[in-house]
Amino acid sequence: MSKTNNFIFNGLRIVAWVVFVGLCVQAGGLIVNFFFSLYKPEVVPRLYEKLDLSEMYEKSKYAFYSMYNLIIGIALLKAVLFYQVILLMHKLDLSNPFNPEVAKRILRLSHFTLAIGLISYAGRQLAKNFMHKGFSVGDLNQFWSDSQAFILMGAVIYIIATIFNKGVELQTESELTV
Repeated sequence: MSKTNNFIFNGLRIVAWVVFVGLCVQAGGLIVNFFFSLYKPEVVPRLYEKLDLSEMYEKSKYAFYSMYNLIIGIALLKAVLFYQVILLMHKLDLSNPFNPEVAKRILRLSHFTLAIGLISYAGRQLAKNFMHKGFSVGDLNQFWSDSQAFILMGAVIYIIATIFNKGVELQTESELTV
């Protein structure tokens, strides 16, 4: 591997760690927001993300818990996705990339990405349903605005995982014949 590729790869590792830490902070902030909105709602406007669903809580606890569970679930899945990216980058050997562990991790990335997209899409549809029932959901659109992108990205990563699996098969077959 050339020095340039090694430098870029290490730079991408650092970026993945920074994104992972940022997503963990976001997920933690949303969880703290959730508990403060239940027990001390007057503090919520001063918290991270300023996600105030107290009006929704007053109208329907079901709507409140549904929206918060989806939001926190999406945030946690995004953090787990980037943790999986970090694990993949540590297992990936660019001189011999086609190994079963890497193929399995790439497939796992596609599953997490698709799950984020589908849950985001479900959250968007549920928010639209609540909006038609008179709930204010304008602040929530930021959490699932990219659902189609995650679904498409999950499909692309799945295709890459399939190609990697075929590469592992061919490499194994080649090693057996030599």
